[in-house]
Amino acid sequence: MPLYSHANPASGIVSYECGPDWIDVRFRSGARYKYTAASAGMHNIEQMQRLAEQGKGLSAYITEHVHDAYARKWEPRNDT
Repeated sequence: MPLYSHANPASGIVSYECGPDWIDVRFRSGARYKYTAASAGMHNIEQMQRLAEQGKGLSAYITEHVHDAYARKWEPRNDT
């Protein structure tokens, strides 16, 4: 997954990966979310991909527009 290069080191997003109609986002907590055109709408996916590539604003966009519209969620692993 490419690193999310946000100017703010406190950003909750660490990395992302994009496909033609989806985006996976991994957060500092270790949780990972997959948003798809079917779950969040193609317009939102395209906007999220643009923001991810720019390295700015993705976390805020998710919070404001697609928070619970994910297709799949992976919880962080606890290997301790």
